[in-house]
Amino acid sequence: MGRIFAVKTTVNQEQAVADMVDGAIKEKAKSEHGLKAILVPDELRGYVLIEAVFPEMVEQIVQSIPHARGLVKGDMGLEEIEHFLTPKPSVTGIIEGSIIELVSGPFKGERARVKKVDEAHEEITIELFEAMVPIPVTVRGDSVRVLSKEDHEEEQ
Repeated sequence: MGRIFAVKTTVNQEQAVADMVDGAIKEKAKSEHGLKAILVPDELRGYVLIEAVFPEMVEQIVQSIPHARGLVKGDMGLEEIEHFLTPKPSVTGIIEGSIIELVSGPFKGERARVKKVDEAHEEITIELFEAMVPIPVTVRGDSVRVLSKEDHEEEQ
């Protein structure tokens, strides 16, 4: 297993830097460079993580890439980055009482109040504001956008 190195990049250029590193290593023979993986975590702005055997090769490749600011000194272990490798539930950050807007499905564009959050199934139960009778509707967590986390009275 290789060691994991962090490459400092211009913010919002992480994916472009990763793509250029990938392109640069494809030009060289696979055994020559020792690069094994490239990771661009959404939560880690301004950095690209590269798993490699030889830090000199990472440094050499990064020097020729625009928006790459250089290699951070030292390396890290897999345990330090494994939280980037596990997906977060789509309902993270949604709490009961939140006001949401549906971004997909038959109620797209409707606003509603969150009544229950089911993290295990990544679903939320909501009540639509525009419904004549308040009926609980269960939707996937990735089909909503949180508008407000405060517990407001219904706005008409």
